[in-house]
Amino acid sequence: MREFNALRDYPQPKEPRFVGPGIRTIRNRIIASYRDERYYDGDRNNGYGGYKYDGRWKKISKTMAADYGLTGEDALLQIGCEKGFLLHDFHEYFPTMKIRGAEMSDYAIANSMPSIKEYIVKTAYDKLPFKNREFDFVIAIGVVYTLTLRDAISALKEIQRVGKGKSFITLGAYRDEMGEKLFKNWSVLGCTVLHVDEWVEVLKEAGYTGDYHFTTAETLNLVWKEDKSSEI
Repeated sequence: MREFNALRDYPQPKEPRFVGPGIRTIRNRIIASYRDERYYDGDRNNGYGGYKYDGRWKKISKTMAADYGLTGEDALLQIGCEKGFLLHDFHEYFPTMKIRGAEMSDYAIANSMPSIKEYIVKTAYDKLPFKNREFDFVIAIGVVYTLTLRDAISALKEIQRVGKGKSFITLGAYRDEMGEKLFKNWSVLGCTVLHVDEWVEVLKEAGYTGDYHFTTAETLNLVWKEDKSSEI
């Protein structure tokens, strides 16, 4: 088990993302929970505010391939692949690689990249429809912390089961009270947002042995603002 940032080349937000009262409300969280068009391509406070392919994952696919020694002979699974942007770029980089995606959103699957739509299956993440040790590399970005604690542990165990040891996940986390306040007010799907030390305990409980990276208020450039007219 290693803390490692395989997303170090992902574009980081240059401008502050303001968080505060009345910006992302329970109504926004209810809407986001459906994971439909409103979450992906609706108002920004409901989710992405327009989830479009822009090529930003191309460099990530190449750095991940280098980091984990991946080739066109390997099998790769992304859990929570959404519209399949990263899988599409892996497929372009390694046309012979076995690509699979696991996703729970009907909208995301229906609007996924044509190049990989046939390789995406709709499934819950705590019980994957794949064989033991089927994949050389398993990815779960922004997925585990959107589950309940029990389901998060089950999903981590599934990553271990279907993979051969190489995996990368991100976890919604905080290091202090302000970090907790910022992240929990920003996230519309965060179910299990824990202190970094608590996440380590969860990973040990699940028997997870792959790589992990914490997504925090600092990495997201979140800033608290009392002005209710502010927008993320």
